[in-house]
Amino acid sequence: QVQLVESGGGLVQAGGSLRLSCAASGTGSSINAIGWYRQTPGNQRELVAAITFGGTTTYAESVKGRFTISRDNAKGSVYLQMNGLKPEDTAVYYCNAGVYAANNYYGMGYWGKGTLVTVSS
Repeated sequence: QVQLVESGGGLVQAGGSLRLSCAASGTGSSINAIGWYRQTPGNQRELVAAITFGGTTTYAESVKGRFTISRDNAKGSVYLQMNGLKPEDTAVYYCNAGVYAANNYYGMGYWGKGTLVTVSS
C-alpha cells in the first residue's frame, strides 16, 4: 500500500506562486513515479505533471514553463512549484502514485485527499 499526503494549497493572487508537497510512504507493485492531478467541480481529474523516481518529468501543455515538479527520494517527497498562477489553475490538487512507461504516466489507485488551490483575479 502507498500512502500519500498533500500540503501547501491556499489562496493566492493571479501571478503569484505556491509550492505543493506530497509525502509518500509505503510500497506498491510496479510503482515508479508520482503524479500531480487537479480537479474542478463537474470535471474529471487531469494530469498536471509527473516525475519518475529517476527524475524523468512530464507536464500538461497548460502548465509547461510555469510549473516545476521535483522530488526528494530520501525524504519520500514530491513537490510541485507553481509560478505565474492563473485563475484557471484553481482546483483541488491530488497526488497519485503510478507507472511511467513509454513516455506516458499511468495513474494507479493510490491517491491523497487533495489540497485546494484558489487563484484570485
